[in-house]
Amino acid sequence: MPAPNFTALLTDEGQQLLDELRHYDPSQELATATRLRREHPAELVSAALGQARLRQRAVAKFGTEDAYRMYFTPHGVEQATRATVAAYRARRFAAHGVRRVADLCCGIGGDAIALARAGVSVLAVDRDPLTCEVVRANAAALGLSELVEVRCADVTEVDTSGYDAVFVDPARRGGRGRIFDPEAYSPPLSWAVGAARKAPFAALKIAPGVPHEAVPEEAEAEWISDGGDVKEAVLWFGTEPGARRATLLPGGASLTGRGLPDPAVRPVGRYLYEPDGAVIRAHLVAEVAEELGGGLVDETIAYVTADELRATPYAAAYEITDVLPFNLKKLKAVVRERGIGVAVIKKRGSAVEPEELRKKLKLGGPNSCVIVLTRVAGAPAMLLGQPAGA
Repeated sequence: MPAPNFTALLTDEGQQLLDELRHYDPSQELATATRLRREHPAELVSAALGQARLRQRAVAKFGTEDAYRMYFTPHGVEQATRATVAAYRARRFAAHGVRRVADLCCGIGGDAIALARAGVSVLAVDRDPLTCEVVRANAAALGLSELVEVRCADVTEVDTSGYDAVFVDPARRGGRGRIFDPEAYSPPLSWAVGAARKAPFAALKIAPGVPHEAVPEEAEAEWISDGGDVKEAVLWFGTEPGARRATLLPGGASLTGRGLPDPAVRPVGRYLYEPDGAVIRAHLVAEVAEELGGGLVDETIAYVTADELRATPYAAAYEITDVLPFNLKKLKAVVRERGIGVAVIKKRGSAVEPEELRKKLKLGGPNSCVIVLTRVAGAPAMLLGQPAGA
């Protein structure tokens, strides 16, 4: 979107169009555009329709109330931190006494907004002029302009010496999609680490798949999930050097590694525990297994099994009724005999695709179950059961 078209959205006419498009149906876009262009400039209508689509996409990250007051770019929606995660991180900054943060590679301002709402003054920096205009508009729309200063600049040239902390969110998408090599980030992870080392306190947002060997020794590495989905990893400087942490939102449970050895492999017990993805990414399955008094079903699989049911926020529990060698014919017979019409199919360490298996099972009946496709002591297996306590 050209900057003038975005600026036009901030006028009274632009605001009127956005209000009118709040509940518009994208499948009716041609008819809507044709109608609106009878009364408004075509460029403004196109810009408003584009913004309306982006706001609908942004609801998942920012919630309805904020998403329909904010402004977005396509890249900005894709890269923006989910509001719940940004708010959690902002609370960590504030808890360490941080009052001024340089937010480098700020994007459309998701983290800057969360920091400002936590009472932190923010310098939001991005090199794209349109993105900077969007950040200013978002700060104004949410009543945070006094706490958010926006600067259009190359982050590698910004002096951060006057700030309590630095937050860097390098771009991890390119023309061909996601970037997995940390040195291919923009700016590279090595530059971000260098910037963090110069600050009293810092956080670097990175992809959750980052190799553990790429984490600097002096950094705390935290993997964050929200609603069970792993969202990101963060490298913290100035906290606990070498620590590994898994944090689960929205509840906020946080597990720190204790350097435990890998759990022993044992026979499948009455209960199977599926650790949260953040726990697995942080390599903290051993800590969860110790908490549960359990072991692994296979040395290469992150399923924990135990004979007792223990409450934990770090894993979902299933009560296992059957442990069988994988055999499609046998599985079809079992689900038919038990009248299974609804099955949750999970897999880890299995080449079988759940949706393909579902088609072959031809489920039908009043009952439900959980089917886990995995390996048990190295052999393909199928575990049947129910959510614990169901």
